[in-house]
Amino acid sequence: MPDEVVHWMGEDSPRVIVDGTYGGGGHSRLLLDTLPPGEGHLIGLDRDPLVSQRVESEQHDPRLNVFLGSYEKIPKALQAMGLSAADAVLLDVGLSSDQLADTTRGFSFAVDAPLDLRFDPEFGTPASDWLAWKREEEIANAIYQYGEERCSRRIAREIIARRRREEPVRTVNDLVEVCRRCVPRPKNHDIHPATRTFQALRIVVNDELGIMERTIKAAPDWIAPGGRLVVISFHSLEDRIVKNAFRDDDRWEILTKKPIRPADAEVHANPRARSAKLRVARRIADPNQS
Repeated sequence: MPDEVVHWMGEDSPRVIVDGTYGGGGHSRLLLDTLPPGEGHLIGLDRDPLVSQRVESEQHDPRLNVFLGSYEKIPKALQAMGLSAADAVLLDVGLSSDQLADTTRGFSFAVDAPLDLRFDPEFGTPASDWLAWKREEEIANAIYQYGEERCSRRIAREIIARRRREEPVRTVNDLVEVCRRCVPRPKNHDIHPATRTFQALRIVVNDELGIMERTIKAAPDWIAPGGRLVVISFHSLEDRIVKNAFRDDDRWEILTKKPIRPADAEVHANPRARSAKLRVARRIADPNQS
């Protein structure tokens, strides 16, 4: 939702903008135009080291600085730039198109690869290792909670059965095979039987919901009064975290009473956008501040 992001973030003429999920840099390139000419700062963060490597090899606007790390590290990035607060922050959570196109870490079903699913391969536990030592109940609960997969117990049972046969789930194809055996094919054939399970494992190994919850809870501490937080989520659990965080903290003024959805034209051009929900809140000045 590039037009919506530019509208909501640029409306109050921010001078310090943070793109907490830099990815391919598409949003950042548009947001640079909302800064005063030759002035201001745009800080990008991304957990994927391939992103920072690509940015280093590119020529870009001197107002743009990209850091390696999750958006939970926004305060450290601001500190590194000698800044105390941001005027506008964007979190476009979930999997980027570049990561989906990466066939080496298991994000795509199209090519067999190690079942890794980590945004940063240098940290955390690969999904294959996580499946190798978790109990059946924990696997089932994670797939059900984070993937909303009704066949989670059947999938977990099959994963454990493979472990006992000394045929553990190690690759993309291994897990796809398990899901094909355990998940009935829907009549409309729109959703791959492994989609929800892969989503759940990706959320688990990257602690996506934990990072999101902690970041939004702390955001009023490093967003300037009058500043805005814009969040695009793709999962009902993510959207619930955003909705509740905005509602339960009186330092936020909610600007979008209902989530904004992508226009039909965007969904037609990019089917992955169909589940996107955008919410915006403004940081309210503390009553005890003059």
